[in-house]
Amino acid sequence: MSVDAVLIAGPTASGKSAVALALAERIGGALINSDSMQVYAEARILSARPGEAELSRVPHFLFGHVSVHTRYSAARFAEDAAQALGEVRAAGRVPIFVGGTGLYFEALIAGLAEMPHVPSAVRLAARAERERLGAEGFFAELARRDPTSAAKLRASDTQRTLRAWEVLEATGRPLVDWQAGTVTPLLAGLGLARFVLAPERAELHRRIDTRFDAMVEAGAVEEAVSLAGIDPMLSAAKLLGRRELLAAAAGTLRLEDAVSRAKAATRQYAKRQITWARHRMAEWRWLEDGSNIVSSAAKEFS
Repeated sequence: MSVDAVLIAGPTASGKSAVALALAERIGGALINSDSMQVYAEARILSARPGEAELSRVPHFLFGHVSVHTRYSAARFAEDAAQALGEVRAAGRVPIFVGGTGLYFEALIAGLAEMPHVPSAVRLAARAERERLGAEGFFAELARRDPTSAAKLRASDTQRTLRAWEVLEATGRPLVDWQAGTVTPLLAGLGLARFVLAPERAELHRRIDTRFDAMVEAGAVEEAVSLAGIDPMLSAAKLLGRRELLAAAAGTLRLEDAVSRAKAATRQYAKRQITWARHRMAEWRWLEDGSNIVSSAAKEFS
């Protein structure tokens, strides 16, 4: 099979970025970020985004290119990725998509539904209604008006319940109706080498702990404080460690306890990533050792 692009997925702290960088240097590639948190400019430390030394070694795209105050989505990512892919191929380099966001990879290879535009006034009204009714009351009303969409959601899922409400208000059609049709995926027709980097559980947990300690030493607490004003409804508010380190900075939690809780939350997140990948990326090649990905993918270009 002729390979046109490489995809490297896996849980947080699995070492994907280092593997992708080594591969890019070996085959003349460029990295295209496929992680929903590494897109944010102001969150270099908490998102574990590559530093200047790494960025200077090969071309990088979609790393830190939007503000944490931006409402960023998988659909927006697909648009940005299309532009990045065009630039990479025009430069004669091999596109290497790397990240931990399963939905972003699904957008690349399976496509996303073409969603309607929702006016800002509708979004503000939806948020006000949720505040008035409370999470449970808002969800109950959504279930009454759009039972099919609500059946796939939880009352605690603020972002998705708001989205379902907004789409219904803006278009008069349930969200599931819009989700039924998909646009042509970006990587359709291309030869793809697809890998999931999944270290053994104990090793992954060790990496998570070691990396978070390094992040704290690098200024993660200060960065968390600088991100205190993010709208809680935005995706950037979910940056791992942000909430715990903010509590430590405010003095409501000891730093040691904040770090311990942040590490535990990161381990739980990694577990969810792996579970998602097992269901949706079962046919990808799974490897525990990143060097095997480099050698395996490099053979395709030798």
